[in-house]
Amino acid sequence: MDDSLEDSPSPPQEPSSKEKKYDRQLRMWGSTGQVALESARVLLIQAGPNAVGIETLKNLVLPGIERYTIVDPSVVTEEDTGVNFFVDGESIGQLKAKVCCQMLQELNPDVDGEYLTEPIESLLRNPSFLLGYSLILVAAPIFSPTLKTIAAYAWEHELPLFYIHSLGFYSYFTVSLPPCFPVIETHPDQSVAAELRLTNPWPELAALAKEVTAGLEEMNDHDHGHVPYVLLLLHYLELWKQDNEGRVPATYREKLEFRKLVEAGARTENAEGGEENYEEAAAAVLKSLNPATLTWSIREIFQATECVELTTDSPIFWFVAAAVKDFERKHHVLPLHGSVPDMKAKTADYIRLQKVYKAKARQDAAEVLANMRVIKGELGCTSEEIYERVVDDFCREAAFVRFFRGQRLPVACGGEDGEFELAGEAVEHEPTSGEGQALEDPESLMPLYITLLAYDVFINSRSRNAPPHSPDSGPTTLLNHAPGHASSTVHTDEQELSRIAHSILFRCTRSGGGDLHNISALTGGMVAQEAIKVITRQYVPADNTVVFDGIRSKVWVFRRTADMFSRP
Repeated sequence: MDDSLEDSPSPPQEPSSKEKKYDRQLRMWGSTGQVALESARVLLIQAGPNAVGIETLKNLVLPGIERYTIVDPSVVTEEDTGVNFFVDGESIGQLKAKVCCQMLQELNPDVDGEYLTEPIESLLRNPSFLLGYSLILVAAPIFSPTLKTIAAYAWEHELPLFYIHSLGFYSYFTVSLPPCFPVIETHPDQSVAAELRLTNPWPELAALAKEVTAGLEEMNDHDHGHVPYVLLLLHYLELWKQDNEGRVPATYREKLEFRKLVEAGARTENAEGGEENYEEAAAAVLKSLNPATLTWSIREIFQATECVELTTDSPIFWFVAAAVKDFERKHHVLPLHGSVPDMKAKTADYIRLQKVYKAKARQDAAEVLANMRVIKGELGCTSEEIYERVVDDFCREAAFVRFFRGQRLPVACGGEDGEFELAGEAVEHEPTSGEGQALEDPESLMPLYITLLAYDVFINSRSRNAPPHSPDSGPTTLLNHAPGHASSTVHTDEQELSRIAHSILFRCTRSGGGDLHNISALTGGMVAQEAIKVITRQYVPADNTVVFDGIRSKVWVFRRTADMFSRP
């Protein structure tokens, strides 16, 4: 038998039907993200003539969650046919949850769907009803006591909860994440993620640079124009250090001088009139010669109480974070990412460079793994499970790992003075000047958000949606809630807020308290995108409130806390 046949790689296997079906999304969040998505069990709670919940669910069914449940006791009305894509005239009088469930099943038969037509208040009498779901969606309108019950359960059991409200040309949604929600795979831009360690190369990298750039001046034009720019920079750094007492360029002026040194080495008397690899090297000088520093996100993790005060019950994330912290304390750098950017180079040289970086990344990850074993041993942990995959992922993304302090869902409740409650606890708030500025800023959507909250208070106080053209649906009635709520929340002129809210509420009441399909469809797409981030724990989720103005086509994201409004 020919030995060359034994060594040849096996032919690529035909992608499975599932890989073909989900090809595009697998490129975005990989197999681990898809596995998480296919294990997700989503609960949608809704009632009334709205479509935003179903539109959100549609965008979760298509990529393939495991199953979903729709809780909706209402029947399809003529009003629904104008706002809900999944019902038509023949559906009038039928159970809305049943009709929507049947339509959603046609989109992706691999997803299991069910519907419940009991009111959510009845279902919640069984404390175990919400057990088994990994994410909860609540579409307004909903009574505030019911929403507070759901929010309290979600917070206690660390379940992500989305509250969605679409009203006329406007919408907003709030994400309530668990108290501590880490995201390892944030997918930063690769040009930012790549760490080259040129100012402090390890022996194998320095040796490769010395080997490949040996006799650089005597190389022919082809070889000279294909030396990887990373190795070129290391070569010229050695020349620089010889004339600068062993120091690397530190100041901006020194880096400019070093860049001139690199550019002077390029050959211009060739067919191209220059060399691309030298252009890449010159362009990388300013961003590649910075000393290693900790990003604010990893510094925040290192300083977190959970990282400093580990216990035997700590989640694996914090054990890995503590091990990485020990690594950084010893080496003054984070574990190497291991990736190399694209560059002009011969294939053989580029592969060798890749192998050197990947080998160093594996070495750093192995040291972090050893650190974690020591930490677990010192705490007397009996579990032998180490989660090498988590360690590898954390080390690869260490500079960009994020964790979020979730907030309990703010629930708008009406009171004599327009008080605002947070999951059943009254908020004691000391207003800040920044909040007043947010209201006065013409580009801010804070007035819109406060007005929509006031609308929630109005609906709860009437226990129903205001029908169009009724006295209760007028802006004057609704405005009784907006100034009271705003005055307890921010320093601002009530008359000015009333003027702004009057315009917003007039447009809201024109829709009769309902939503518009195009706004709900767009909002459902935004909510589903954030839900997928939460389910897969990849990419950076919105933290924690998103407001959309469909008239101005403007989105505003801010963090709504128990005692303040603040932009991220």
